[in-house]
Amino acid sequence: MQSSFHSNGKLLLTGEYMVLDGALALAVPSAYGQRLQIKDNSNKQLHWKSFNKDGNLWFTADIDVDRLDQTATDPVEEKLRKLLLSCVRLNPDFKEQLAGKEVQTHLEFPRDWGLGSSSTLINNLAQWAAVNPFELLDLGFGGSGYDIACAFSDGPISYRKNPDNSRTITPVAIDWPFADQLYFVHLNQKMDSKLGIQRYRSQNMPDPGVFSTLDHITEALIKTTTKNEFDRLLNEHESIIARVIDQLRIQTTLFPDYQDGVIKSLGAWGGDFVMVSGNEKSPDYFKSKGFNTVIPFWDMLIKKPRS
Repeated sequence: MQSSFHSNGKLLLTGEYMVLDGALALAVPSAYGQRLQIKDNSNKQLHWKSFNKDGNLWFTADIDVDRLDQTATDPVEEKLRKLLLSCVRLNPDFKEQLAGKEVQTHLEFPRDWGLGSSSTLINNLAQWAAVNPFELLDLGFGGSGYDIACAFSDGPISYRKNPDNSRTITPVAIDWPFADQLYFVHLNQKMDSKLGIQRYRSQNMPDPGVFSTLDHITEALIKTTTKNEFDRLLNEHESIIARVIDQLRIQTTLFPDYQDGVIKSLGAWGGDFVMVSGNEKSPDYFKSKGFNTVIPFWDMLIKKPRS
């Protein structure tokens, strides 16, 4: 039995919110992910330990595998129990692999970065349980599933959730000659994606023409070779999503004096990372504003397949 599994983190570059309803999205797996390791334990329980990026234990639980459906008072343990129970429902034989095991999870990014602590866990568990990770997602959390696709992809992808709940995942090549002028900037807070989805769902469903326009923007972004066109497309995308969710753009609210390019929200607006087009001076601008996590584009993306 394999004793270690790894999954990539994720960033959604286009299609945020509307990817839930079939918009074409551009997503990239990050160089930072999460590893799950399995060891034998001395008793019949499942002993679970979760470590953060710095190697500090942030969650632990002892779980009776014969009582996975027992309600836990700790919300983290409750989510874990539901995921494990879903794994067993999808593969009943998996229950035998849980007893007498110690599981350790190790994050490779800070928990507030929003790179997919849940999606990487789901994909790791799906690998261990030998189940479909999208089926596990649908049973455990729901969502579009682009983050799951990133978890097992070796490079950028275009992603679409189809009406029949299948997924179309296509590897794409990003050959932007201006990529060294792009950065990911953390906004010093984590956005609850569920709240963001609730906000999106509270609005009227966008017209089909809006989906078509977003699809065109994503396709054009993948193919573009100039920063001017890239910036124009980002501006158009931001304006559309701002209207759909009835919110102001981050560039308007936090960085109104930024003049060197475009700031684009990623995923749920208001937290986690934004993607910035700029120049070599851009990192200093954001750090002067108190946003010290500025990661060059290529440093964030996964470099090669993991063994």
